[in-house]
Amino acid sequence: MVELLKCRSLAKKLLGFCLFLCFASFAFQSVEAKVRYHKWEVKYEYKSPDCYKRLVITINGRSPGPTINAQQGDTVIVELKNSLLTENVAIHWHGIRQHGTPWSDGTEGVTQCPIVPGDTFVYKFVVDRPGTYLYHAHYGMQRESGLYGLIRVSLPDGESEPFSYDYDRSVILTDWYHKSTYEQATGLASIPFVWVGEPQSILIQGRGKFNCSTPGIETSLCNATNPECSPFSLTVVPGKTYRLRIGSLTALSALSFEIEGHNMTVVEADGHNVEPFVVQNLFIYSGETYSVLIKADQDSSRNYWASAHVVSRNSTTPNGLGIINYYPNHRLRSPPTIPPIGPRWNDVAPRIAQSQAIKALKGYIHTPPERPDRVIVMLNTQNRIDGHVRWSVNNVSFGLPHTPYLVALKQNLLHTFEQTPPPEGYDATNYDIYSVAKNVNATTSNSIYHLKFNSTVDLILQNANTMTVNNSETHPWHLHGHDFWVLGYGTGKFNISIDSEKYNLVNPIMKNTVPIHPYGWTALRFRANNPGVWLFHCHIESHFFMGMGVVFEEGMEKVNRLPTSIMGCGETKRFLKP
Repeated sequence: MVELLKCRSLAKKLLGFCLFLCFASFAFQSVEAKVRYHKWEVKYEYKSPDCYKRLVITINGRSPGPTINAQQGDTVIVELKNSLLTENVAIHWHGIRQHGTPWSDGTEGVTQCPIVPGDTFVYKFVVDRPGTYLYHAHYGMQRESGLYGLIRVSLPDGESEPFSYDYDRSVILTDWYHKSTYEQATGLASIPFVWVGEPQSILIQGRGKFNCSTPGIETSLCNATNPECSPFSLTVVPGKTYRLRIGSLTALSALSFEIEGHNMTVVEADGHNVEPFVVQNLFIYSGETYSVLIKADQDSSRNYWASAHVVSRNSTTPNGLGIINYYPNHRLRSPPTIPPIGPRWNDVAPRIAQSQAIKALKGYIHTPPERPDRVIVMLNTQNRIDGHVRWSVNNVSFGLPHTPYLVALKQNLLHTFEQTPPPEGYDATNYDIYSVAKNVNATTSNSIYHLKFNSTVDLILQNANTMTVNNSETHPWHLHGHDFWVLGYGTGKFNISIDSEKYNLVNPIMKNTVPIHPYGWTALRFRANNPGVWLFHCHIESHFFMGMGVVFEEGMEKVNRLPTSIMGCGETKRFLKP
């Protein structure tokens, strides 16, 4: 009996100790994981980011918007009020996978109804990986009106990066149009077709310099001395090493970014650590982020140019210019040299070489599955549909439904979008990717790909000639809700029996945005392991507007009850309580 009482006493002590450990662990996690709360108001304001005054969409009066700073595991809450008066809005958290919160992806027509004027919507999600990410408008073509910003996720306290630096800085690159998105969208949807043209400026951290002496420019609209368009300036201390987080949210342009006289060591891409490699020009496509290390080891008696140059298009847009300011020189003191010209716009080889150089850092490699369960080949083409110019995937041009897919699938409203599965390939044997198609006509659809949950899917992006002779464009493709392994790039037509044998399965980088180069292909692999509905699309604003995208559905039966705040449009109105 005595022994039994001793055992019971010991058991109670052990139980108490276990409970103590559980509560201590919970308390530790609670202390470590923080809630980052932001209250934003989105509205139009007159701004002059490149000296030319036009309406800009701002967040709390700013464009670019506030940077979201958080640590891995933190919860981010953004209370967003739409004060645009006459426009809806939605914001996508680019690179955040939204595990368990697919309704916070911020994709109008896919994961939510838009936020109507005067309404407030609350986004809530966990940032589960360190790295550099973006946010931007995902309604119509609003992104190119200034609604964008950066997300910086650092490691938990006590953990360190596999590379060292003294200071952490960031910059967003964008191109800038003087015409409103309304004018551009109307031209793209018109007969005859009116192309948006090349942007007027390249902005570095929301600042550029348009030539106010350009013929036809009203003097009241352009002021070269406006402090709003003074150049971006990054102050550096001689001898120190800087981590520069660079993100691109261009509407159209692929860019080459360089800092005069300085090498850049690439160490991070889309939130994943890279086997370091050195570049003089960083090629960056819309939707991509990179971290580069720069050492301030040049002559400190002067400043240096930072330059962003358009590549892949024969563009008339002048280079975007900023200043690398060596302390204690004045931050706006012009460098004594001519700004860098940049590489030739049509020199594809170095761009492909950089794409192929990006490998996962040893010790941070996520090994991909050896083989896919499904292969979807996506031919990217320019087409005509009923006289309209469109972009298509496998001859099908995409259009968003009025009822968001996430709600339609959860509530079994399958009649709200087409149920015929989209094509999984094209006639690769007979299609000539180097010529204008013999028949450029295509069809439209809003049907989606249904993926088996937890299956492995290969996506082969195949580029081709547009409807212009001897022309193939660069397309940056972005996948919502996932990272994918980049297995390889190639020129010409993809051959599955030959090219798939050359895939990099040893140390492929994982990304969320990747380019396909002119007349080339890019092979991706991902796991369909995130319950929800996810957009995959070209990140060029006009191209997506013209139909260059698809949607994947996976594991919808695992999606929790949807918040009513994402409803209110199409047939989702019935689920709103009066």
